[in-house]
Amino acid sequence: MAVSATPPVLSPTTTHGGASSLFRPDSLYSSPAESPRLTSSMINSFITGSTGGATNGNGPSGLHNNECKMVEVHGVKVASFTVDGQELICLPQVFDLFLKHLVGGLHTVYTKLKRLDICPVVCTVEQVRILRGLGAIQPGVNRCKLITRKDFETLYNDCTNARQVLNHGKRKFAMPS
Repeated sequence: MAVSATPPVLSPTTTHGGASSLFRPDSLYSSPAESPRLTSSMINSFITGSTGGATNGNGPSGLHNNECKMVEVHGVKVASFTVDGQELICLPQVFDLFLKHLVGGLHTVYTKLKRLDICPVVCTVEQVRILRGLGAIQPGVNRCKLITRKDFETLYNDCTNARQVLNHGKRKFAMPS
């Protein structure tokens, strides 16, 4: 079975088995004004995810709210969402603001969360976009988790207490001078 080394050249007028041409040299519209354009109302309905008349950003199940507000945590404004009637704050943001200098990294925080039996809530794609837009998370971040204020306080106390124990331990075993 011989196979041609060069593919066939197709021109705009080449047809295949009676089919129309591969591409249209003329425009589908006689003027640019006739071409469809997205209006601001079309864009807004797409962004808010108008499902069954819901305009507040809720999904079909009503579980995820995409309305983000800034709340104060330890004197600093932090992004939060209300999900199922519960206020949840952005875990990477509070890590960056309060925990980064106390622990090795975000991986350590996730290990602590497991040990403390804290289950963060995974953000929806829309919530991640909102958090990126606010600068709460880095532009390249595609995933994010949310935790309650109470869980954050538990985590924060664990991190600060672990730091104090570590510092006391170093002093305790320091060589006398």
